[in-house]
Amino acid sequence: MIKKIVVTATRRNWVIMAKRRIWVIVVTGLVVVTAMNGCQTPSPPAPGDMYQKNRLHAGVPDESITQGKALAAKYCMSCHQLPSPDLLDADTWEKGVLPQMGPRLGIFEYKYQRYPNNSQDPNVGRGYYPAAPMLSPEEWGAVIAYYTALAPDSLPRQQRREPLRADSTDFEVMAPVMRDKTPPATCLIRYDAATRQILTSDILRHSFDRWVASAGGFGDRRTSVDIGGAVVDLVGDRGGYTACNIGAFAPNNAMAGHIDRLTVDGQRFVPGDTPVYSGLMRPVNLVGADLNGDGRQDWVVCEFGFIKGELSWLENKGNGRYEKHVLRAVPGAIRAVVQDYNHDGLPDIWVLFAQGDEGIILFTNKGNGQFAEQRVLTFPPCYGSTYFELDDFNRDGHPDILYTCGDNGDFSTVLKPYHGVYIFQNDGHEHFTQQYFFPMNGCYRAMARDFDGDGDLDIASIAYFADYRSQPDEGFVYLENKGNGQFSPHTVTAARCGRWITMDVADIDGDGKPDILLANCSVGPGFIKPATDWKKGPSFIVLRNRMR
Repeated sequence: MIKKIVVTATRRNWVIMAKRRIWVIVVTGLVVVTAMNGCQTPSPPAPGDMYQKNRLHAGVPDESITQGKALAAKYCMSCHQLPSPDLLDADTWEKGVLPQMGPRLGIFEYKYQRYPNNSQDPNVGRGYYPAAPMLSPEEWGAVIAYYTALAPDSLPRQQRREPLRADSTDFEVMAPVMRDKTPPATCLIRYDAATRQILTSDILRHSFDRWVASAGGFGDRRTSVDIGGAVVDLVGDRGGYTACNIGAFAPNNAMAGHIDRLTVDGQRFVPGDTPVYSGLMRPVNLVGADLNGDGRQDWVVCEFGFIKGELSWLENKGNGRYEKHVLRAVPGAIRAVVQDYNHDGLPDIWVLFAQGDEGIILFTNKGNGQFAEQRVLTFPPCYGSTYFELDDFNRDGHPDILYTCGDNGDFSTVLKPYHGVYIFQNDGHEHFTQQYFFPMNGCYRAMARDFDGDGDLDIASIAYFADYRSQPDEGFVYLENKGNGQFSPHTVTAARCGRWITMDVADIDGDGKPDILLANCSVGPGFIKPATDWKKGPSFIVLRNRMR
């Protein structure tokens, strides 16, 4: 199955939110990971071969199903993990996902239904797809039969052991002063502790903004720079900021993304005359590190892309020149973490991939700019991976993985029981076992900090594709660590005022407690209409920590 391949005209501008860091974006029962403490912590429904036909396709011959399964295993697994039919409902397979997969196998039409074709895109080209169909019409029909006949009529709803508890005492909601009528479309939020400023970017205004405290609210927009795109990631230093500009925000294959330098002149941002690096495919994440030990800072760039994309690193050659090295030439790189994992003095790179072949890969630094690739975790291609970070939850000195999936802006726009927050525990030898799962529809990010000051890691999480109709408070969830791998879920009712696509955690008011910043991207795809009009909400809010 190929996800997020082509976008229909009506949704073309808002299918992939980057995630990725956006959407920013990042995509659960895991096939390659076994559940730990299953009697104590909830687990997502485990995919498996039901071999029980649903009522909509009860007449499909068993021979077609058997043939289709074998063909799917042969062809689908050449690109990504083989998805089980019960990960999606039958209608979504037939009308949403499989028509996007067909072109990857050279199939552009089946039973008078035309499939999307990107070969006319100059950034893709005719050579991208097979020159001839890899399967006959009968074989392709068997693949369709396998997925549609064994998929459920509808997916089960998420089940939580403990319901969300609204709490108005843990966090105080503070909003900025809004002086214009433009619907907020905030795609970046970052707190700069050195200047005590909140930095944001807006995809509709094409702006990079600076906010400071004021009497009317926590944050008043003081300066704004037109950056001709959307900044979705930011790295600060003493002289200013290095900004990751996604370029054209809508899904596309153009190499229009770039890395810019923004210096600070008094109270103004001053963009550089030329980009630090240009010609990137929708970059969404930027990490600086000296990767080859020459004393100069290089850059790891996650080029999420669309049909095409890359994970690359830019070698600093000095005098403002960079040489690009491609680590993995596939789309979907959404977040990188640089860390000397094996303690050999060389920075290694952990990367989360979405967009089809989903998973976390460790690139071990071998020196001299060489890296060895090792897959750590693999997820089904319909998960919609959105974010991860390395956190030591059990305090054994080995980083565990906090992971989220929930991108639901593609061709499988249904609520999924496996979307949510995961913790994978590290055994110290790069083997990770699922230790915790919290169901959360459309989850986009989770960040672990000791919010309540009791010495362990709690989790703040957001959902961009939440179940706003039946669970309007699901957009923000605070998971309080109760010990022994158990977390108690809380929410803040006042946080309904926005649709949160990204977040940051920082001590905003200087009281020693981590506060939470949530970015409101009020525009974008969505199949569940909320009761709250996010377009009238603030660009962001600050959840001021009132605990302890």
